[in-house]
Amino acid sequence: MNIENEAKTSHLTKSYVAETPWLDPDAVPFIQIKGLSKQFDDFSAVDCVDLDIYKGELFTILGGSGCGKSTLLRMLAGFETPSNGQIIIDGVDMSNIPAYDRPVNMMFQSYAVFPHMTVEQNISYGLKKDKLHKNDIISRVSEMLELVQLSELAKRKPHQLSGGQRQRVALARALIKQPKVLLLDEPLAALDKKLREQTQFELMNLQYELGITFVVVTHDQEEAMTLSSRVAVMDAGKFIQVGTPTQVYESPSNRFVADFFGTINFFKATVISTNNQSSTITAELEKTGTQVQGKTDDSFSPGDEVTIAVRPEKISVSQQSPEGDHLTITKGIVEDLAYYGNRSIYRVRSHSGRIIQVSAQNYQRSEQLVLEWDDEVYLSWDSSCNVVLSE
Repeated sequence: MNIENEAKTSHLTKSYVAETPWLDPDAVPFIQIKGLSKQFDDFSAVDCVDLDIYKGELFTILGGSGCGKSTLLRMLAGFETPSNGQIIIDGVDMSNIPAYDRPVNMMFQSYAVFPHMTVEQNISYGLKKDKLHKNDIISRVSEMLELVQLSELAKRKPHQLSGGQRQRVALARALIKQPKVLLLDEPLAALDKKLREQTQFELMNLQYELGITFVVVTHDQEEAMTLSSRVAVMDAGKFIQVGTPTQVYESPSNRFVADFFGTINFFKATVISTNNQSSTITAELEKTGTQVQGKTDDSFSPGDEVTIAVRPEKISVSQQSPEGDHLTITKGIVEDLAYYGNRSIYRVRSHSGRIIQVSAQNYQRSEQLVLEWDDEVYLSWDSSCNVVLSE
């Protein structure tokens, strides 16, 4: 889905691409969700959430099964009626606007392409329903086929296509009516890993080229990190944290986000001292007595219990004692290891008895593993890698 001929996308030209409008105090959100709730009998699927999404964003709602993300997407589309709250799109309250009149379109997880229609018939379906002039339909379908690189497959039916090609048909059909917002429900879930990774970049390039606001729901953390301008982590019907992928990954707001958004090691610790000027604390790790430092915006006092979290890729592993300032160093035994080609995962049992996971990049070509089971190793990481969590 390489986008090469901008001149040929006359109906679908980029009008606005979000950079960081959420940092601009004067920027007006394109989608405003205010106090939105959805109740099913005694169950709150979505529980009084607020959210601003800006024009041109590729915004992802990330959460596990049953967290409320798909229900929220269906309320945006108009397929579900909110129990309370308000949805505003481009300054217009959607409360009394039915799904077919909203400036949105939705791409379903199953793709829902018509099996008896060809690729071009699937893509043109919405335009024919709207009774557009035949020449306009032909022109826009041709334009869209080229945009998603399906021109040579226009006469094929869905059963003659690969999973990735069917996904493009569904995407083209959703985009051809030129919605202001495209809603995507687990858009890459049906693809195998390699195709999913490739399609992530294609989807990003397409969204950037068109400048249409995309709202994606997914359970896949890597997908959310790759695709998003910003991501909202959702659990039990509420947003737990909203931020850029790097903000959410590197500075999770609590233990749930840290654990859900990637892999992480947790260490229980007790605060020994605080430095308000540098916004740092010194804490002692449980069992080991090792002292560590970490930056935090929260307020702590000596004696407070905290959790120190460290991502596996931040930890260095070696058989020689490391040297350097501001390092946390511990020893342990390699208990498990897994080789993934580009990286290796080590599970090291420290002398205190806890398991620490390390992700080490395999920089050199070698048929021999650098470390083996039962090797004694040193683990070390810089204090700047410590994430201080209060809950």
